[in-house]
This record gives sequence, structure tokens and C-alpha cells, in this order.
Amino acid sequence: MPGGQSGSGERTAARLAAVQALYQISITGVSADGVIGEFIEHRFGREIDGLVYEGADRAFFEDLVRGVTTRDAEITTQVQSALDKSRDLDRLEKILAAVLRAGTFELLTRIDVPARVVISEYVDVAHAFFEGPQPGFVNGVLDKLARQVRSAEMAGQTQKGAA
Repeated sequence: MPGGQSGSGERTAARLAAVQALYQISITGVSADGVIGEFIEHRFGREIDGLVYEGADRAFFEDLVRGVTTRDAEITTQVQSALDKSRDLDRLEKILAAVLRAGTFELLTRIDVPARVVISEYVDVAHAFFEGPQPGFVNGVLDKLARQVRSAEMAGQTQKGAA
């Protein structure tokens, strides 16, 4: 993940931290507020295990973590609808599920961020955790979701790309 943080780099760091926080919540059952507090107090402003938390947009991080946990049922339904019928979100690796949940939340609620940017950012986050096919899987699932929940935006980008 990028180390120098400014502008969108602050959001990139926040996305990475949010995915890790969501993973931690899924493993430990600790509340979103508890995990957010731990990240702000003990991780932000540091590099831990090669992952940079310096310069993360804290408000954006908090919005992602709280939003995903608050809208969990809706997000689960959305992600499941984009998965192949033979896959179940609850059976995916927990970190992979956290990437998909955060990306889905952002596609649903953060219309200030273009869908292609959301997809690209979460593919990059997936690359921080996986070297295999998982980043491509994230790309496919989030692209399918974006076409469902932001159909007009995605259609406009497709038409621009074809010109």
C-alpha cells in the first residue's frame, strides 16, 4: 500500500485500516466503537507489519467501519447477490469478506466517490493481503455490484470508454 499519504492517499490508508478493523470485529466480536478506538489510539500514525497507518482519514475510516456494521444485513444481501450461486459470503475468507463488505458499503453510500475508484481502491486493498486470484475476485464482485447499484454511472463510463 502507498506510504505517502495526501488527499486520496488518506482515504486509501483509511480503507485499508477499515478492512482490518472489520476483520477484527468478525473474529473477536468486539464492538465497532471498541475497534475504532483501538485503531485510533494504537495504530494510526504508525507502520505495523509493513502496513502504513500514517495519515489515514480518521472520519472516513470511522464512517466505513460504523456504516458496514450498522448496515450489515443489507450489505450481506447485496454482496451475496453478486456472488456466483455456488459461493456463500459467510464461507469466504474473513479478510476477503471484509474487503467486499467495505467496498459494497462505499458503492451504496459514498456517491461522492466514483464507482471505478471504489473498485480500484478495494482491489488494491486486496493486493495488500493476497497474492493469488482474490484481487481479481474482488474486482469482479464489486464491478457486478456497481452495475447493479450505480447502473447509470457505470453505463455512462462504459459509453465513454467505447467512444
